[in-house]
Amino acid sequence: MRYLILFLLSTFFLQTSHSQIYEVGVFAGGSNFIGDVGSTTYIAPNASALGLILKWNRSPRHSWRVSILYSDLVGEDSKSDDPRRLERNYSFDSNLLEISAGMEFTFWDFDLHKSGMQVTPYLYSGISTVKHPNYYFNSSGEYTSEGTDSWAYGIPIIIGIKSNIADHFVLGFEIGARYTFSDELDGSVPDDPFKENFSFGNVNSNDWYVFTGFTLTYTFGQRPCYCNF
Repeated sequence: MRYLILFLLSTFFLQTSHSQIYEVGVFAGGSNFIGDVGSTTYIAPNASALGLILKWNRSPRHSWRVSILYSDLVGEDSKSDDPRRLERNYSFDSNLLEISAGMEFTFWDFDLHKSGMQVTPYLYSGISTVKHPNYYFNSSGEYTSEGTDSWAYGIPIIIGIKSNIADHFVLGFEIGARYTFSDELDGSVPDDPFKENFSFGNVNSNDWYVFTGFTLTYTFGQRPCYCNF
């Protein structure tokens, strides 16, 4: 997987070497999980999340974006409104590392070379891959490590708002749900096939997680030319 990270970063910087303006910055906020364990509230950050963001502003309306985010991932049945989960009282405290690449669209022009403050909502989507440890709940209901890690693929769906708060700085706030093609993030489906009898939950519903937080990026470069795609 380290080769995938190197490929994404090298592709980004090769592209920016021919572009005129790009951004580098940080994400800071929180995460929450939506699956077979814990609360089903869609936006309820209960663990910290941090990461790095790179952008290539290809036009005033869209940007290519790459991010690497790390977060704790916490689920507690005691925080749920479902009486069955309250009675079961499972909980887990895990972590994840996400790599995402895709395109960010602004609702209207966001030209970083124009004078004055600008504000615009934006949407982002693409593809993500997330590394997470494998766990399962044993017969006593204890969250037990399998001693291995897995990578799960997913689709990020992000909505946010951003503004150029000062020369070369852009501040944003975003809420981003990630749909994954996996049901293993919360330990409800063991990765080890010999532990299949410990599976539980809705097998027809995969796991989601949500990042909520702020982005702060530094932008630099010459005035862009948007002549060629």
